[in-house]
Amino acid sequence: MNMELLIAAKDSGKIWDVATLSQSVDYTTNRTGTPGQAKFSLINQEGISFDVGDVVRFSVDGQLIFYGWIFTISRDRWGVTDITCYDRLRYLKANASYAFYGETAGAIIRQIAEDFNLPLGTIEDTGYALPSLVMEDKTCLDIISEAIQQTLLNTGKIYVFFDDGNGLSLREAGNMKSPVVIGEKSLLTDYTYQRDIDQQTYNSIKLVQPNEETGRAEVYQVEDSETIGKWGLLRLYQKVDEALNPAQITEQAKQSLSYYNRPLNTLKLSSLGVLGLRAGMMLLVNIPGVESAEKKYVLLEKVSHTFENDTHTMDIETMEI
Repeated sequence: MNMELLIAAKDSGKIWDVATLSQSVDYTTNRTGTPGQAKFSLINQEGISFDVGDVVRFSVDGQLIFYGWIFTISRDRWGVTDITCYDRLRYLKANASYAFYGETAGAIIRQIAEDFNLPLGTIEDTGYALPSLVMEDKTCLDIISEAIQQTLLNTGKIYVFFDDGNGLSLREAGNMKSPVVIGEKSLLTDYTYQRDIDQQTYNSIKLVQPNEETGRAEVYQVEDSETIGKWGLLRLYQKVDEALNPAQITEQAKQSLSYYNRPLNTLKLSSLGVLGLRAGMMLLVNIPGVESAEKKYVLLEKVSHTFENDTHTMDIETMEI
């Protein structure tokens, strides 16, 4: 395994390859809400000078794994330096206020990227224009996440927003299937499986639309009496935009019930590493005897890579589609 860990120092213009000085490199991605993160430690920094804001590029066997910027440097009395870096999504933690009307999630990302001078990667067309999205004093990540969530609730399609190393990208999870299979006799070293209705399960959807003219609210509700009888009433209550018409709200309620009206099956995996695997992708798992994990695709919620002593391992959190 050939690792290249470059730090480009802006002040001096020098580029340092510190791969031989690093004991390990940890790289983590989450499907929603957080930037990609790389962490590594240097055991000897003599003759090497860098600072926060400098660029870090990490590649393995010629394949780009991470491109980002140093945000934290910590040194101890023994000369060990811990470095934490983030990708471009970190700059979208800035608060802002936006009002979008009739725009897709992709168009919203393009506008925010332009305002923050961030390059774009692949932006797929979701085919769904949000009637309106008005958010004040929220992080740009939250604004984009809300646009993607509304797209999911109205189309049933899962889209993933991430930094692909070249720029901000939006892709449908179904278009990001890994060719790798993880399971018994295939990379897997350990797993835990959980089935619950505690966190993201709802069998009753109640959408409320305020009406400023009448001072009242229109209520739209759908539910599944069969699962209510089995699990009890699990209700999701949400306010919806005034710009939506009754047909759109009814469709959103139906799509929401279809998405949430099921037990949540989660699978955590430990395995040998696979280059290029990141949160938001879909992965084929095959663990005989485990419900929802026999030759089925799962959505990767979190992927943590560890590169240490010429060994590459992963910890993965997944969710059943």
